[in-house]
This record gives sequence, structure tokens and C-alpha cells, in this order.
Amino acid sequence: MSASHPRALAPIVFAYATFVLAGLSAGVGGVLLPAQLLDYHLDKATIGVTFFAFSAGFLLAGATAGALIHRLGTRAALTAGGAAFIAAGLCTATRPAFAVLVGVQVVAGYGTGVLESVLNAYLAALPGSTTLLNWLHAFFGVGALIGPPLATWMLGFTAWTSVWLVLALACVPLVAGFQLTLRTTAPADIPDPPPARGLVRAAGRRPAVLLGALFLAVYVGLEISVGNWGFSYLVAERGQGDLLAGYTVSGYWLGLTLGRFVLSPAAARLGWTANRLMTACLIGVTLAAALLWLVPATAVAALALLGFWLGPVFPTTMAIAPALAPGDLAPTAIGLLNGVSVLGGALFPFLAGAIADRSGLWTLAPFALALAVAELLIWWPTVRHMTTAAPVQPAQDLNAAT
Repeated sequence: MSASHPRALAPIVFAYATFVLAGLSAGVGGVLLPAQLLDYHLDKATIGVTFFAFSAGFLLAGATAGALIHRLGTRAALTAGGAAFIAAGLCTATRPAFAVLVGVQVVAGYGTGVLESVLNAYLAALPGSTTLLNWLHAFFGVGALIGPPLATWMLGFTAWTSVWLVLALACVPLVAGFQLTLRTTAPADIPDPPPARGLVRAAGRRPAVLLGALFLAVYVGLEISVGNWGFSYLVAERGQGDLLAGYTVSGYWLGLTLGRFVLSPAAARLGWTANRLMTACLIGVTLAAALLWLVPATAVAALALLGFWLGPVFPTTMAIAPALAPGDLAPTAIGLLNGVSVLGGALFPFLAGAIADRSGLWTLAPFALALAVAELLIWWPTVRHMTTAAPVQPAQDLNAAT
């Protein structure tokens, strides 16, 4: 179908807009943390409970997204995820008691997880999926780039809860857009799928899926640890003002976004496989993390480089998911990879905060380096369990996809 066909292109546009919103919600988190700590009178370790609550909902979404797609279709699954996100945002905007906020984070995690897992599966089933997925996650970076200065600006004249009100309201037109542009049937033609537990069990028995999930858990842990605590690190350890620190963290997310837009097309022109692209990115991540720790005066540049090399890691892993669990298990494998990855996004930022409470925020840099090295160590055995070494698809594949 031609890329110029508006009916074919519209769902992809709404998918990209949804990932901008997901990036916004991730990007504002680090800037809102100091206000939340002050508002609820908590320490850094206690506020980390919200990370685990969010990840629990996200993991549940990853485990059930495949079944939602098979039984309800993409449109209904996205509506369910969007409704959960909106409800969680509106409740957070009322500034509930901390115990209630923890419960709301489960709902927020579920809504975000369903939206992300379903859209990853939807685009992975289309021709040119490598390009589509890299662009999809690049738009996550766009949102994460906008998030810190937006939150910093809003905190100058309103409460932190208002930021979540804006995010909830922004999700409403996206849900409506999917209702208007998507078919009622699922994109993957998989007849008579087994029960959800059977799909999850079958995918989870594959070593490549387990290794891929562990790999993404460490990746997301690194990405979110730096994103959440980078602002506080720059203020406390580097002496930056709030506004400058906010823009520096935006530079990190800008690097993440540019990496997704730039590195995949460059790899395609060089004829690299996805495996080779991933190895180059992981080496770049390790060197940037080492620079952040060993030469702290270069924190601004080091954070931007760290984001740049991190950028393609997640979408490229999603694009090669069929090599981890081919056939009808691919949507469920994508959901598992996406869901389990957020456990790292809860565990490692929690550990980073707990270590910072005990030893100081300077520990963020060596902590990031340790996670970067762990990524390399996990990726090598993951490659050995893949069924194929897929080439990186060039950007012109987008025409075929839409």
C-alpha cells in the first residue's frame, strides 16, 4: 500500500505521537522527583517503591499484551491501555496519599506497557519493521527530550501534579485517533492462538528470549537510572542550576533521539547486520559511561554521547525479536521483552537512589559504567542463540511498510 495513502499512514502517525507521550512521561520523572520527595517527606530509597509499582503494572501488560491483540484486536487493546493511562494521570493530578500513589503507579505502568507492547507488535508485523521501530522509539526520545524543560517550566508556577494532568489530557486525542483509523482486527494473522499462559510459557522457554529480556532489563535500568537521577547528580555534584541541569538532561535525551534517527540508516548504508550495529552501540555506551566517571568535567558531553549510543539498542532488539522467537510466538516475545525490561527500570534506579543515599550522588557515574559492561556481557551469549543475523533495513523500506 502506498505511503501516501492517508488511511494507511494515520495509525503509524498516531503510534509515533503515542511514543512522544510515553517519552514525556519518562522525561518528566527525574525533574519531578525532588518535588515529590519534598511533598511527601520521603527519602530517595522510599520513593523508589513507586518505580517497582510502575514496573509491576508494566510487566503485567507485557505478559498479557499478546493475548489482548489476539482476542480483542489492536484497536481495542490500545483503547484499554490508553484508558488506564488517562485514569492514572487524572488520579495522580489530585495528589493522592502516598500509599494510593503507589497503587496508581501500577495502573500507570499497565497502561503504558499495553500501549508500548501493542504498538511494538503492530509495527514489527509490517514490512520495513527495523526502520519503523527505530523511528517509533526515536519519537519516544523526542518526548523525553521535551519532558525535562517542560516540567522545569511548569514547576516554576504550578504544582508537580499539574504535569500529570497535562499528560492524561494529551492521551485522550490519541485514543480517539486509534479508534478512527485502525481496523477492528489484529494485524497479525494467527489462527486459533493458544491461551495467554500457553503463549507466555512457550516464549519463556526459549533461551534467546530469556537472555533478550535480561539484556533489555539492564538496558532500561541504565537508561532510566541516568534519566531519573541525572538531574539531581548535576545539581548536587556538578553545581549546575536547576534550569541548566534540566537542559543538560534534555541533551541526554536528545542524544538518545539522534542515535535512533542517525545510526540505523548509517548501519544500513554500511551493510551491517543488526548484531554488528548493536555491538558498536554497546561499545560506545561503555566508553561514554567511562568518560562520565573518569572525567566528570565533561558531564554535559558525556551524557549526550551516552544517550546517542544507547538510542538504537532497544528498537533494534525489538526489530530482531523474530530471530529470538519466530512465528506466532513473536508478538508474545515482544510483549515479554517489553514487560520484563521495565523491571530493570525499577530495580536499578532504586539501587542507584539507595547507593546515593549512603555514599552520595557521585556514585551514579560508576553505577552507569557497571551496567554498560553488564550489557556487553549479556549481549554476546544472546547473539549465539539467535536464529538469524538480520541486516539493518534502510529507511526507504518505510514506503513498503505503509
